[in-house]
Amino acid sequence: MAHPLRRRRFRLLFAARVLSMTGDAAVPAALALAVVRATGSASALALVLGCAMVPRLVLLPIGGVVADRFNARTVALGTDLIGCGAQLFAGLELLGGEPRLWHLAVAQVIGGTASAFQTPTISPLVNGSVAARDRQRANALLSMANGATRLAGPALAGTFVLTVGPGWTFVLDSASFALSAALLALLHVPHVPLPRRSVRADLAEGWAEVRARDWYWSSLIAHSVWNGAAGVLLTLGPLIAVDRLGGEGAWIATLQAGAAGLLVGSLIAARIRPRHPVLVANLGLATYALPLALLAVAAPAPLVIGAYGLALAGLGVLSPIWETVVQASIPEHALARVTSYDWLLSLAAAPLGYTLAPWAAAHWGPGVPLTVSAVLVGGACLGTAAFPGVRRLTLPAHPG
Repeated sequence: MAHPLRRRRFRLLFAARVLSMTGDAAVPAALALAVVRATGSASALALVLGCAMVPRLVLLPIGGVVADRFNARTVALGTDLIGCGAQLFAGLELLGGEPRLWHLAVAQVIGGTASAFQTPTISPLVNGSVAARDRQRANALLSMANGATRLAGPALAGTFVLTVGPGWTFVLDSASFALSAALLALLHVPHVPLPRRSVRADLAEGWAEVRARDWYWSSLIAHSVWNGAAGVLLTLGPLIAVDRLGGEGAWIATLQAGAAGLLVGSLIAARIRPRHPVLVANLGLATYALPLALLAVAAPAPLVIGAYGLALAGLGVLSPIWETVVQASIPEHALARVTSYDWLLSLAAAPLGYTLAPWAAAHWGPGVPLTVSAVLVGGACLGTAAFPGVRRLTLPAHPG
């Protein structure tokens, strides 16, 4: 089996994705510090963050339609250029010394909109860049890159913020988008255009592809519950770590174990080919119930840290296997639309967890929402095994 990076198309795609992921991983921390410095207001920070999230959620299905109608490479290149301009504008605003909140909010609206159109292009670009037999390894490489950038991004942002100011982090992100666009301009992938019809008809066809596969929509529900539970853990976990597990160092160690687990899981996914991939992946995802349950009872820090590392390893295994199954099973002309629904449900659930966790903890204590989340995520992920499609779906040992 040839390594995916030996293919020029995938090398270009991989380099472009690493560049854009690195910039995107650094920006949230820099944005938070920049807004707090400028306003000192948590409400202002929530407003700016919402300005990026809301258009992304609302426009994701439309982004899927556009990516299926037009060449995914062209759409991704265009969104990189738009993201480049938005982040450069935000960076220059911060470097000017007196940033205006509404300017930063507008930049985040533009960036979130571009992300809504860029995200659904990823699977079609992978499909067009590597042979079917190499896709799982290619998806694993992208997952490893995502884990590495999530680990390095905040550290990079912190270094920039503490030395030259947060504005330069946005300039860096702008440059990463520009370089990504330059690489995508060299990438050529095949495309079969859709027949002319209404956007509503295209959306309906994509949803019909989702509904037609019980393994897909049942897994989407489980993945959405997982993301909501992750929002609960990431909201309440730091407080429990500081108050009961030994301080801030315990939480930092937990996050580091998670990042390491994500990388290890991606490495494992590059080397295995389970006969029942969706079943195996969802069972691995159910391990997220462990750190939730352990945090609920304030278990010793080493147990929480180890459980979180194991849970994120489960995510690292799931992501490449899931992407590979979807790319092999969904008709290529509908792939972007179908994956846009996946992203929509997953991204919408996390803010729900962030919102409900503090409210529930204030009324009943943090143990209740953490325990409920553990039961829900374990039940949802394990419950997918009840669906025939999840149990029966198989892939050839060497597809393609």
